[in-house]
Parts: sequence; structure tokens; C-alpha cells
Amino acid sequence: MFQTFADAPAVGVTVDAATGRPCQIHSAGERLTITALEAVRDETAAYPAGWGPRTVFVVRAGERRYRLVHQIRARRWTLEPLAETGSGLASAA
Repeated sequence: MFQTFADAPAVGVTVDAATGRPCQIHSAGERLTITALEAVRDETAAYPAGWGPRTVFVVRAGERRYRLVHQIRARRWTLEPLAETGSGLASAA
């Protein structure tokens, strides 16, 4: 099983060159293929210039849902597992 951590560790992400969509997550020698992109949130205008913008993706990989965050200025990706709720919406785990 793909390992995740509560403190949102940095992970490697393979991105489709044509679309910019994340395709695969890799961390600690494991690879997880993204099977669905459920939502994208561009938070470019939500941050001061010193902090930097980020883009948040809600993806499905394997049997789980994840929040995949790209911190654009830092060129860093982080991963947070999402819990399924009764309504089908996700909340941070």
C-alpha cells in the first residue's frame, strides 16, 4: 500500500507535458498512478507574492482519494489523504 503521512510530505509527481495534469505520484520507491482528476483549484490570487501561489488537485489513485498540492514558487508537491464521507464529499483526513 502507498504510504501517506499526516504532515503532508513532499512527493514526486509526473505531469503530462501537454496538459499539465498530474499522472503519477512517487515517494519512497513506490509509484501510484492517478486514475481520475476530480477537481482543480487555482489559488494564484489567494497568496501574497512573498508566500507564493499554489494549485490544489483532488485526485483518485487506486482505491483512495488524495489532495495533491503544487506549491508553484517552491516547486514542491505535497500529498494529503482524503476521507470519504457519507455524502460523497471529501474532507481532510
